[in-house]
Amino acid sequence: MNDFYHRQIELWGEKIQHNLKNKKVAIIGCGGLGCSLGLTLGSSGIGEFHLVDFDKVEIHNIHRQLGFSKDDVGKYKCKALKKTLEKRSIDITFNTYASDFEEFSKKDIKVDLILDATDNLPTRQAIDKYAKKTNTPWIYASVEEFNGQVCFFEKSSFSTFNIQNKQPKGITPPIVSFIASLQANFALRYLANLTVKKDTLYYLFINDEGEFITQKFKMPS
Repeated sequence: MNDFYHRQIELWGEKIQHNLKNKKVAIIGCGGLGCSLGLTLGSSGIGEFHLVDFDKVEIHNIHRQLGFSKDDVGKYKCKALKKTLEKRSIDITFNTYASDFEEFSKKDIKVDLILDATDNLPTRQAIDKYAKKTNTPWIYASVEEFNGQVCFFEKSSFSTFNIQNKQPKGITPPIVSFIASLQANFALRYLANLTVKKDTLYYLFINDEGEFITQKFKMPS
């Protein structure tokens, strides 16, 4: 087991790595962000995952949803992603729920962290309300075109955003992986009991001249 996590153990030692085994996370949405989060965190040693998504894989998903292949078309995303992650992990539990977040939340499953990998604002608002009610931290992320946002919500409220059912525009595959990597880094640091900057919105984008820009904003309580 230590051979599998050798490079992480070099980073933070066997005790932290062992403690990750006791952590539980929920990934809400198994599309672009959810696949990248699963691939990044699913082999990190976190002990239990809850994968939530009622959608099925379509051919146009595959170019940016890296957990799927052409053979997965027509299958539930959460179940297809589970199959991929199980091939890459050792002794990790992956639970799947082919449902929306509202139905999943009624199960009242206790987790240490909720990871938002959805694509609409009303669901994120529902995640925030549930997280506040259950005192569970959550990490918001979104991608669109050449930009993305990430925020570790603890005390601030998602209601700061103008909530509307807006469909995202086109998306480039690299920005999906990039934003998911930032989100996963925050998640892993938090679960490893390392310092994480919370209630700060990170906005990252590539401008018309191809320059990478990072901005951050303190979220109101």
